[in-house]
Amino acid sequence: MISVSDALEKILALVAPTGTESVPLREARGRVMAAPHVAAYDQPPFSASAMDGYAVIGSEAREGARFRAIGESAAGHGHAGAVAAGEAVRIFTGAPMPRGADRVIIQEDVARDGDIITVTAPQESGPHVRPAAADFAKGAEAFPRRRLGPADLALLAAMDADRLVLHRRPEVALIATGDELVMPGTSRRPGQIAASNSFGLAAMVEAAGGIARLLPIARDDIDALAQSFELARGADLIVTIGGASVGDHDLVGRAAALGGMEQAFYKVAMRPGKPLMAGRLGTAAMIGLPGNPVSAMVCGHVFLRPALDALLGLPAGPAPRRTAPLACDLPANGPREHYLRARLGIDGITPFPTQDSSLLSVLAEADALLVRPVGDPARRVGETVDYLPLGGPGGG
Repeated sequence: MISVSDALEKILALVAPTGTESVPLREARGRVMAAPHVAAYDQPPFSASAMDGYAVIGSEAREGARFRAIGESAAGHGHAGAVAAGEAVRIFTGAPMPRGADRVIIQEDVARDGDIITVTAPQESGPHVRPAAADFAKGAEAFPRRRLGPADLALLAAMDADRLVLHRRPEVALIATGDELVMPGTSRRPGQIAASNSFGLAAMVEAAGGIARLLPIARDDIDALAQSFELARGADLIVTIGGASVGDHDLVGRAAALGGMEQAFYKVAMRPGKPLMAGRLGTAAMIGLPGNPVSAMVCGHVFLRPALDALLGLPAGPAPRRTAPLACDLPANGPREHYLRARLGIDGITPFPTQDSSLLSVLAEADALLVRPVGDPARRVGETVDYLPLGGPGGG
């Protein structure tokens, strides 16, 4: 067995960022840029008013000063002329500053009588002008190294981007294995259960920005598994679920080897999830997950999500952890890194009393995986521990 960190390092060595494609800005949410976008214009492209009021020559702006209003400047409809001494232009927020004016007197500081305005208060703040290129200048680059969110898309739109060069979404072929499995909603004979892991992992892949290809369930037969691997051809990553242990019916490793898989490792010192393997099968990386439902999902968080990040061109590394105080005592941990389903509360983090790796109902209620290092000593209430966030109940 190898450590979790060694296993993750070997998996990340198997994957590389996908190729690129040009995508409309409207379809870029959650995607990852592969090249920077360069601003085509200054933003704002002109000096603009930051307030409603009157644009004047700043050296003349003082309490008691009088100006003659000569026009108006509104957003999208600027004043065509220039401002001379003793003149003012009625201006609104976001409107272009007229030539010659470099200050805005806010409307609350002005009394108007016909075309004549009088400044009624000291001008101690200001100048209430947004300079040209205050946000960004022509030629500025935007290249956020993260999944694009709403603020990123707003900035890129302001930079006049209508299309972006993005990493192609990685295709992940998911192969559930086992004679005991049937698809949800179909009839089953005694001894069979609904295939559940595929749907949870597919959701995980898609939430991370990948494309999940849910392949037919592979039976416990070398030929059936070989056919599944053939169907997975073209995927960036092949994920098998089950069949990776040492029983007589655990055939995934044998079938993959016959197909030419170069194995990177087999078995990891973690619980749940020890019977994990990885390697390369043709042009695709391959991860063989254990069949126990919780084991597969936990390994998905620990290994699959970081692999997807690397495929998308994001920085490669382990899933980010957070810390919280323990809300209960814990006994010492053994020789495997332990990921306990847990709940976060005002008193800290509490693992569920049962951690059986077949109980998806517990995982669905968890919002964290409490991480116990190898050989971690007994812990008391209030001590700080690491955890992986799951995004709330049901997120696991």
